[in-house]
Amino acid sequence: MAAGRRKIAVIGAGNVGATCAFVLAQKKLGDIVLLDIYEGFAKGKALDMSQNANVLNYDGSITGTSSYEDIAGADVVVVTSGFPRQPGMTREDLIGKNAEIVTQVGEGIKAHAPDSVVIVVTNPLDLMTYHMQKVTGFPAERVIGQAGVLDSARMAHFIALELGCAEEDVSPMVLGGHGDTMVPLPRYTTVGGIPITQLLSDEQIEAISARTAGGGGEIVKLLERGSAFYAPGSAAAIMAESVLNDRKRLIPASCLLTGQYGLDDVYIGVPCIIGSSGVERLFELELTDGELGSLQESGEFYKTQLTDLLGY
Repeated sequence: MAAGRRKIAVIGAGNVGATCAFVLAQKKLGDIVLLDIYEGFAKGKALDMSQNANVLNYDGSITGTSSYEDIAGADVVVVTSGFPRQPGMTREDLIGKNAEIVTQVGEGIKAHAPDSVVIVVTNPLDLMTYHMQKVTGFPAERVIGQAGVLDSARMAHFIALELGCAEEDVSPMVLGGHGDTMVPLPRYTTVGGIPITQLLSDEQIEAISARTAGGGGEIVKLLERGSAFYAPGSAAAIMAESVLNDRKRLIPASCLLTGQYGLDDVYIGVPCIIGSSGVERLFELELTDGELGSLQESGEFYKTQLTDLLGY
């Protein structure tokens, strides 16, 4: 690796991991190591991307490997490895299979990149992020789940479609678990600074919120094989960028709660500031009884699953 350059490891060279690495390369954020249990798969993807450097004018090296020794010194590790959802499956159906994978990955990160910030994308997201924090033993602020950025981006797209406005003018906010229990917050979602509650009818907002919650499932059903990867991979890259460049973006992400919103010892999506040290601050919004109830219901759902299915 070139001296002085940042280093980003992406674990899992499938569609989500490869997309994340591709976006990171385009953003010229540093050297990228793509790791997969299938070494040729990782090396092939890395070589293909590397041959694109001249076309897209990006800096840094992109290498593929199956050895955790090659992630040594990584500043950020993005974890995408795991089984994808199939039609008819919930994210939670993946718990057993993906928990084993996260255990192996977490041990590799702990041994070879002990100072890294870890961004988890593996589903079921909130449960796997909690599991990753336990396996690594890292401070909770250095283990973050990528959820709210993706869910909010999906909500923003549906709002822009409904209003016929520019996507960049939409500032959405989605809290809660990355799944059917997520909690879109229309009151905190604006277009050009105007709350969508003043721009759309209750029926329109309800339909957008429902489509946001089912956004991943809609894509799984359409694809028939596999699940979403462009938006999830890009969302993880944006979080990595906020860490690497200390951008201090205020975004929703899956963080460990320690009493906020009446929830404790559970990872769930909340607004936070992400900088070079990971999660630098959590925000506890003023919620209505209905919104808070939905968020707590989401949190308690995951707490039950942590106990019943993962033994925590």
